[in-house]
Amino acid sequence: MRLFIASASPFVRKCRIVAREKGVLDQMEEVAADPYANDPELVAANPIAQIPALVLDDGTVFTDSPVIAAVLDDLGAAGRLIPHNSEKAWEVRRLETLANGVLEMAVKLVLEGRRPENERSPTWIKRWTDNMGRALDALEAWDVQADPLDMGVITTGVALTYLDFRHPNYDWKTGRPGLVALQKALEQRQSFKETYPK
Repeated sequence: MRLFIASASPFVRKCRIVAREKGVLDQMEEVAADPYANDPELVAANPIAQIPALVLDDGTVFTDSPVIAAVLDDLGAAGRLIPHNSEKAWEVRRLETLANGVLEMAVKLVLEGRRPENERSPTWIKRWTDNMGRALDALEAWDVQADPLDMGVITTGVALTYLDFRHPNYDWKTGRPGLVALQKALEQRQSFKETYPK
């Protein structure tokens, strides 16, 4: 199978971490693609030219990082990252969705910052920044632990490091010691080390 990637994408990073944690990396080719250049191979896999995109050996395509992560979780033999138990699975999914919200706000801020200065919207920048801060407060209150590892934990860790990577002047650490400790613990894992954004 093939996973279309860009090393700076946090949504890609989630899937790359899952592939490593689930032991399926040897079954997968990571294919670098530039979504902003409408890379033809990527567009053939995903018409909206977004990454990640996963193409199985039979040609079946999966897009959207939570879906791809779930597919890789099913394919791998290691412990479940999305539990079979429905109550626990929904808890993991809720955490994953909250952390994904942080990522979505952070990526929107990056894209807005790439627009010419006279085209940027202070209103949207404030809204996305406020949304991101509230979501981070909710994650801190959640008391996310690095162990046991699951999709919610992975997504939270990816979101925190993405903030350091793309928004170094945004202070997410003050008043959130639990998230600081979580990021430190997760970034010691080999799967996180191998996928650190570039």
